[in-house]
Amino acid sequence: PAPAPVPAPAPVPAPAPAGGAQAAIAFAKAQLGEPYVWGGAGPDSWDCSGLTMGAWGAAGSSLPHYSVAQYEATTPISEGSLQPGDLVFWSTDGSASSIYHMAMYLGGGQIIQAPRTGSNVEIVSMYGWIAPDLFSRV
Repeated sequence: PAPAPVPAPAPVPAPAPAGGAQAAIAFAKAQLGEPYVWGGAGPDSWDCSGLTMGAWGAAGSSLPHYSVAQYEATTPISEGSLQPGDLVFWSTDGSASSIYHMAMYLGGGQIIQAPRTGSNVEIVSMYGWIAPDLFSRV
């Protein structure tokens, strides 16, 4: 008799964020709707690096309050390696010294960010504006 067909393997779900990343994401999401203020580091207003500094601080990791310094204080990764809680950066020329904005990756192509004056902390597509070009892991 012919062997029974082998069933196709079940799809593997994306891994859940590690404990620290879960705490950082939960903190960042709790700030949704808070206003952007340049230099803001909470508790009621944020700038882009202040939000990620506060989120990761709540998860027990100390980050500096400056996007370039956060990139330099973390481990660079490739875009294909992104996991929830990782940091994404926008630069003018692909170098750390030219970083001008950052956000936290949530998974599924989504980020949470404190975007700019006049806007509030929000969840948006990572590709809804200019694609980020640098990535790192805390």
